[in-house]
Amino acid sequence: MSHDLAVARAATLRPIAAVAEAAGIPVEALEPYGKHIAKLDAGYLAGLKDRPDGKLVLVTAINPTPAGEGKTTTTVGLGDGLNRIGKRTVIALREPSLGPVFGTKGGATGGGRAQVLPMEAINLHFTGDFHAITSAHNLLAALVDNHVYWGNALGIDTRRIVWRRVLDMNDRALRAIVNGLGGGGNGFAREDGFDITVASEVMACFCLADDLADLEARLARIVVAYTREKKPVTAGQLNAAGAMTALLKDAIKPNLVQTIEGSPALIHGGPFANIAHGCNSVIATRTALKLGDYVVTEAGFGADLGAEKFFDIKCRKAGLKPDAAVIVATVRALKMNGGVAKADLARENLEALRAGIVNLGRHVENVRAFGVPVVVAINHFTTDTEAEHRLIADICRDEFGVEAVQCRHWAEGAAGAEELARKVVALCEGGTAHFQPIYADGLSLQGKILSIATRIYRADDIAVAPKAAADLKAFEAAGYGHLPVCMAKTQYSFSADPALLGAPTGHTVPVREVRLAAGAGFVVAICGEIMTMPGLPKLPAAEAIHVSEEGLIEGLF
Repeated sequence: MSHDLAVARAATLRPIAAVAEAAGIPVEALEPYGKHIAKLDAGYLAGLKDRPDGKLVLVTAINPTPAGEGKTTTTVGLGDGLNRIGKRTVIALREPSLGPVFGTKGGATGGGRAQVLPMEAINLHFTGDFHAITSAHNLLAALVDNHVYWGNALGIDTRRIVWRRVLDMNDRALRAIVNGLGGGGNGFAREDGFDITVASEVMACFCLADDLADLEARLARIVVAYTREKKPVTAGQLNAAGAMTALLKDAIKPNLVQTIEGSPALIHGGPFANIAHGCNSVIATRTALKLGDYVVTEAGFGADLGAEKFFDIKCRKAGLKPDAAVIVATVRALKMNGGVAKADLARENLEALRAGIVNLGRHVENVRAFGVPVVVAINHFTTDTEAEHRLIADICRDEFGVEAVQCRHWAEGAAGAEELARKVVALCEGGTAHFQPIYADGLSLQGKILSIATRIYRADDIAVAPKAAADLKAFEAAGYGHLPVCMAKTQYSFSADPALLGAPTGHTVPVREVRLAAGAGFVVAICGEIMTMPGLPKLPAAEAIHVSEEGLIEGLF
C-alpha cells in the first residue's frame, strides 16, 4: 500500500453535511453522493451571486520533472494552513483523469497529510462528471456521422469533419483510425481519431461556462465540420446542444469534499494544462469565492502552461482578478534542472541547485509580468539539506526579489504550511496585485502565439506550418480573431523539446496544427510533438492496481 493511501485510509472523515455547515452551506443545498461527497444545488449557487468575493490565490509550479514538485499537495496544505490561522478558506481543484491514474503520474488528490478525501473515489469515477462529458462529446460525434448517413442536408464535406471522438484513457492506438467500415449500413468510411476526454472542447465549455444556459449556448457554437465551400457547421445546426446539455445537467453542479483536516474543497472539471486550458471550472471557483475569505486554486503543470492559461484564458473570460500566486519548487526538481540524474538527487549538490534554479527564476518573472505578486513554496523532501534550502532562500531574496518559504505540509499538514499561509495573507492584504493578461484581444491569432512564445517561453520566434497559418487566417476571416490562444506544448520544458531543461533562450517554437474551439472560446495551437491522446508507459500504473480480499482498492498513488 502506498504511503498516501495509508494516510488517507487512517483519516477520520466528517459527514459531508458537517463540512458544508462549516463552510456556511445549508444541508438542503446538498445532493449527497454517499457519506462524504455531495454536489451543490444549482438554485443555491444562483443565490450566492450578490455576496462579496474573497481573495483568490493561484498555486502554480516550476516545470515538472520525474523528481516531483507537489503542486496539488501544496494547494491543499496552504488551504489547511489558512484555515489554521483563522482565515475562512475554500480549496478549488480539478478532478483527476483516469489516463494518468492508470498511466504514469497517478492520482491528483495531494499527498501525505495534505490530501483531499475520499482519495479512491475522487481518483476513480468520483461523481461521474467525466463520463458525462465523454458521453456528451461522443453523442455529438455520432450525430455528425448520422446526419451524413441520412442525406447530409447541411452539405458536410466528409474530408473536413473536425470533431474527433474522446475517451478518458491513455490509448495511443486510437489516435488515428478509420471508421464506417463494413458496408453501406455502417455509414461512410472516413479517417477519424480519439483524444483524451480532458482535451475535449466539451470539457473546456463545461469548465468555462457560467451556468447551464451558458453551457448549452457554448455547446451550440462548437464547429464540428465544414462544407465544400468551407463554411462552418455547428452543433447547433445539428440540433445537438440540447441533448448534450441534458447529459451534463447534473455534472455541471460542483462537487464538495474535504481535506484530511476538514477544510472544504470544491473539485470540478479537469482539463490538462499541456493540451487544454488546465483549470477547474469557473462555476466552482466563483462559488468558492462567495463562500470563503480566501480561495486557493491551482492550474496544471508549470507556470508556463497552467498559470499562463489561468491568466490569459480563465481570468480573461470569467473576469477573475487573482490577488497572489504561489510557485512550488523542490530541491530535487531544481537539481534535476541543473543536470543531476534522478538516481543521484538524494545527495547534496549546491552547484547543480544553483544551475537549475534558473527555471524557478524564469517562472517568477513570468507570473509577475501578469501583475500578480509571488511567493515561492519550497516543498520539503526528507533528503533535502538545510544548506540547500538556505541557498534557494538566498537566491530568491537577492536575485529574484521574492521570499521562499520552507513547507512541510506533506508530513505535518496545516502546521507545516502555516508560515506560507501568513506570507500569502500578507501579499493579498498588501494590495499590490494589478492583474492584466499579457496580450490584448485585438492582437492577431499568430501575434498572440508569438507573444506567448517570446514573453513566456523566451523563444526567438515561432515556426507555423503552412496549413496552420492558413487556418489561422481563415479563423480570423470567420470572426474568431479576438479569441485567446491555448498552447498545447510539452510540460517538461519552456521549449517544445522536453529534454531542454532549465531556462532556455533562443529557440523556435514549432506550431504544427491549430484547432478552433469556438464553443470554449479559444484557438488551440499544437506545438512540437505533443499528443492530444497520450499513450501508456512501458510499465503502466494499472498493472499494480487491484482489489484486495477485503474489497479495498490497492495500488493507487
